Amino acid sequence: MRIADLLARKGTAVLTVPPDAPISQLLAVLAERNVGAAVVCADDRLVGIVSERDVVRHLHQRGAGLLTAPVGDIMTTVVATCRPADDIQTLSRTMTERRIRHIPVVDDQERLAGIISIGDVVKSRIDQLEEHRDQLEAYISR
Repeated sequence: MRIADLLARKGTAVLTVPPDAPISQLLAVLAERNVGAAVVCADDRLVGIVSERDVVRHLHQRGAGLLTAPVGDIMTTVVATCRPADDIQTLSRTMTERRIRHIPVVDDQERLAGIISIGDVVKSRIDQLEEHRDQLEAYISR
């Protein structure tokens, strides 16, 4: 299965924040949307990604004053991305090896086309296994 197939099922909406947004605003949006990460964009281009885990790690180091700091202070700037034509199994391997939970999807013009979470990958794999099981049961019952 390709990333494009997964995006067709789940949708292409991506939570984005500007790098100058305060971290308190980021947390409010993450909580409101019930997601664990946001893509950081400036002038419609991907410049980073920030997750709840990033906030927790920096909060531990810097204290409550971190909440007024800009997202750009804690975002990851070297972002792993994937393309719609990429294979989900390859993406799964990358997520596991690099311990990444969210990977933005970019098109050939480097525009943001979606985001894939580890939960999306796991759900896709479960759906595949259930489909294979159904096929085997149908084959056996014939």
